[in-house]
Order: sequence, then C-alpha cells, then structure tokens
Amino acid sequence: MRAVVVPGKQKGYVIQEIPDPIAGKDEVVIKVERAALCYRDLLQLQGYYPRMKYPVVLGHEVVGTIEQVGENVKGFKEGDRVISLLYAPDGTCKYCQIGEEAYCHSRLGYSEELDGFFAEKSKIKATSLVKVNGNVTVEGAVLVPCVTGMIYRSLRRAKLQKGETVLVTGASGGVGIHAIQVAKALGAKVIGVTTSEEKASTIRKFADYVIVGSKFSDEAKKIDDINIVIDTVGTPTIEESLKSLWMGGRLIQIGNVDPSQIYQLRLGYVILKDIEIIGHASATKRDAEETLKLTGEGKISPVIASTIRLDEIDKGYEILKDKRKIGKVLVKP
Repeated sequence: MRAVVVPGKQKGYVIQEIPDPIAGKDEVVIKVERAALCYRDLLQLQGYYPRMKYPVVLGHEVVGTIEQVGENVKGFKEGDRVISLLYAPDGTCKYCQIGEEAYCHSRLGYSEELDGFFAEKSKIKATSLVKVNGNVTVEGAVLVPCVTGMIYRSLRRAKLQKGETVLVTGASGGVGIHAIQVAKALGAKVIGVTTSEEKASTIRKFADYVIVGSKFSDEAKKIDDINIVIDTVGTPTIEESLKSLWMGGRLIQIGNVDPSQIYQLRLGYVILKDIEIIGHASATKRDAEETLKLTGEGKISPVIASTIRLDEIDKGYEILKDKRKIGKVLVKP
C-alpha cells in the first residue's frame, strides 16, 4: 500500500509503497476513509517531537472502516466505522481505569512511536478505538481526536459554565473555527479573534462576536468579562490572551506555532488576577464519545478547507500554511 513515511529526524517525508498492516491479537486494521493534516505534523518534521521512532508513517487523525479484527479484540467487528485516539493507552493502569487514558504512563503516540494514518490502511490498538455512529459524517468524525474532542476536554478541564464568555484566538484555523462551535454547543458566548478582515465574515457564521487585529484585549473586555481564552496560536497571542481575562479566568493554551520562542510570564499578573493556565493537547474516549454525539446532533459542523489525495501531500501542506485558508485540510487516500 501507499503511505507517507518520515525516514528520519528532519529528513522530510516520502510517499512510498510499504507492506499492508496485519492485525495483532489486540489490534484492528482499518481502511482509511479520511485522515487530517495538522500543524503538529510540521513541528514533527522539524524535529520537535523527541519520542518519534523512524521510519514512521505520518498522520495522527483518522476515521476508517475495520477490515481485520485481532482475536482478543472485543466490542468491534469488521465493517464498523471507527476513529482512533491520538495515542494507544495500555488500558490497565490507574489512569486508564478511571477514564483518564491521556495520562497513561505506557501510552504510545500514533505518528510517533506507532505508525500513523497517512496510508491506505492502518493498524490501531483496540484500546484506542471509538465507534462512530451512522449519523456522523466522515468529516465530522475525523475532527474529533485532535480538534473537537480535544477542545471539548479542554473546556471540561476548565470547568466551563453555561453563560460564560469564551474568546478563541486563531479563530479561522482548523482548531479555532471548531473551538468556537464546541464552546457554543456547551452554552458559552463566544468571541472569535482573527488578524484577517477577509476571514471575519466566515467566523461570524459561528461566533457571537468577531474581533479583527493582533491587539484584541481592550476590545474583548468591552464586550464582556472574558472567563476563558482558548489560545490556538501561542507566543504571538498569549500576552493579549492573558490581558483579556477577567479575574478567575482560565487560559487554555493549545497553540505553539514556534516552539523555539520563549514567553516571559509575569507571575504577579497571574496571581493577582487569580488566573489559571491549562496546557492541553488531547482527548479521552469519554470526550470523543460525547463530542461525536454533539456532532451527530448537528451542533458541530466540520469546516473543511480542502480534501487532497495521498500523492498531493505537498499541496496539502502548502494549503495548511496558507494564511488565507479557513478550516481543516483532509486526506482521502
């Protein structure tokens, strides 16, 4: 089968033929229906993920149909549509037992220690699988592990209350445009922030308010007390994100567009405003299941910038980096 393979650290990627995967006892093999490109891919290719083993198949977001089932796998059968968590937990540790698989000591990451999903078929550990009901589209499903489900978990960790106001930076991006929708689905009033007037009209379809510009804190505070900021960008926006928050506010830090940059945090500002900073990156099965339900109910609508073939992966990453794009870039093998 064809796959996008990273041969070594900072050695780019190649599209090549590799052997079809075979399910082990605790695994399934799926036919990939959609995978998704992510800014994390670019950081991995730059060498910022030290746990990557090489060679490795790139891609960590997937939805597909089961074609092979390992003999120890229970609850899944051939023909089931499934998504995978971003990682494979062991399923037995104290964190897995209480539904916090994201903290499993033995977890292995897809597209890191395990082959990822930019391929025609993929092998997935049973502990990673979440079943997709028929009323959820493939586009809606593939967004769950690294986007909508991840955002859902972040707002759960931040203890979002109905009626609170949430501000989202990078509001037109693949994460931002869907973060707005998840927050709305959970009862929040939402402000989207973008630096592009051209994108503002699309963001307004989902957000209650839109702010255009890199200096957004003063305008945000005129709209309402900002209880939560979902920062999908990183160092370019974190200063304004913190300034936006009212007392007792929570900053959910997801974006990190340039890991080489260092932000100097003024502790007094955080302490005196009683601000909570939550670093966040993934979802659990519970989060995935609950987000799939919201998607099936039509409360979250996928915004897709483009869908490409495996052999168009170069084009896909050009679209991903294009500041004019809105939403996610998907791969259809």
